[in-house]
Amino acid sequence: MASMRGSKLKGAVVVLAMTAAVMVSAPAAHAQDVLVLAAASLKNALETIAKDFHNKSGVTVTSSFAASSALAKQIENGAPADIFLSADLDWMNYAQKRDLIKADSRINLLGNDLVLIAPKDSNVAVDLKTGFDLAAVLGDGRLATGDPSNVPVGKYAQAALEKLGMWAAIAPKLARADNVRAALALVSRGEAPLGIVYRTDAVIDKGVKIVATFPADSHPPITYPLALTATSRNANAQLFYSYLKSSEALGVFREFGFVPVAKPE
Repeated sequence: MASMRGSKLKGAVVVLAMTAAVMVSAPAAHAQDVLVLAAASLKNALETIAKDFHNKSGVTVTSSFAASSALAKQIENGAPADIFLSADLDWMNYAQKRDLIKADSRINLLGNDLVLIAPKDSNVAVDLKTGFDLAAVLGDGRLATGDPSNVPVGKYAQAALEKLGMWAAIAPKLARADNVRAALALVSRGEAPLGIVYRTDAVIDKGVKIVATFPADSHPPITYPLALTATSRNANAQLFYSYLKSSEALGVFREFGFVPVAKPE
């Protein structure tokens, strides 16, 4: 993965050269840091991209990861964030309706897949089709996913299970996690026999395996919108926002399993 990035990043300074003259002329130690609030599923990819950006620009990007619902509420409560990256449209809509983001900066950046996971040594067999008795497979165990009342992955999971006719039997068996990484951890530690997470989360945890992928038409498209916050006056935030849309950054997201939907800039 690192070698792939190395070849892609040779010309990455072009992304910054057009807009970063002032920043380049100033000592890196005086560059204003950028604060990003991002969905938990973006952690590994975004930290890699932030490191690449820092190596090119000298600007430090600090990211805080949680459920999109929690992040939107943090922005509403005055968190000094520069950029918001949500795991669904609903929480970005929430922020936009309250004038918490710069609406003209909002774009759909990435897509993802919804998968069913089990501990790596599990022998469970699942067929995600209408009528399959997933509750019987669980037995006395629980299915870990985000809380469907507010966590995007849980909302996608509920929609998919409803479409497949499984929700009524599964709902009482849910282990409702605060975010997708918490749900992933429950399965990885063997505390839940099954879980619903994003594909990108499943592939970075060696303690789990994907046992099935939910049909794309069983839930709304998994979409990650990006926007600058309304209160940010940080010129470096604009630079990182632009970098997130670059072919270099989108290439890193792709390496981590995301599906870029934005056109590279």
